[in-house]
Amino acid sequence: MIELNDIRKSFEDKEVLKGISTKFEPGRINLIIGASGSGKSVLMKCMVGLLKPTEGHIIYDGRDFTALDHKQLREVRREIGMLFQGTALFDSLTVEENIGFPLKMFSGMSEAERKDRVNFCLEQVNLEGINNKFPAEISGGMKKRVGIARAISLDIKYLFCDEPNSGLDPVTSRVIDELIKGITEEFNMTTIINTHDMKTVFDIGDQVIFIYDGYKEWEGNASLVKGNSNERLNDFINASYIT
Repeated sequence: MIELNDIRKSFEDKEVLKGISTKFEPGRINLIIGASGSGKSVLMKCMVGLLKPTEGHIIYDGRDFTALDHKQLREVRREIGMLFQGTALFDSLTVEENIGFPLKMFSGMSEAERKDRVNFCLEQVNLEGINNKFPAEISGGMKKRVGIARAISLDIKYLFCDEPNSGLDPVTSRVIDELIKGITEEFNMTTIINTHDMKTVFDIGDQVIFIYDGYKEWEGNASLVKGNSNERLNDFINASYIT
């Protein structure tokens, strides 16, 4: 579980996050939605340690992420997997080398052990046998799945996904959604997704927080998003379908 307690983040005199508190439960799809510029990407960057909150505390299963020393931070970060919006695969490395990169950097596995783990991760995303292909040789949807495989290569507890369906067609988007949901449930991970895709919210979402102008404007079960009484959330939903 990840707990946020009164998270605030300012850049010079501009406050971007304005006291956000919430909990993200394991084994569930936790979604952060909101318009561009609302602060949701800054919130995710604070949670993974790319930015430091100006105030507040981020608690990973009882560990205050904002107060750990370098060694302790490294231990927590080893438990975090990140699926980037643009996949961030290394073009010069094969699929196997991309997935094995975190293992080479952060584990003591032998080469044979790394290969076994890579193959296991490829099986989880239904991409067996493409080990020696390069990113340029596979489709956008396959790249996303390789990104998921790399994110889970270290046997993680926390999975962060930044716009995982960006640039994908509707059919491939649903495949990625179901993969993320299946992996989350199978490994009981705490999964947090930043998304504009309301179909993702309605199809696989469990818990949703809606960020507006740096505030937590609405929070609740995904099944309650439709028919909610929050005017700003409804405006966002309607705009999402129009665009």
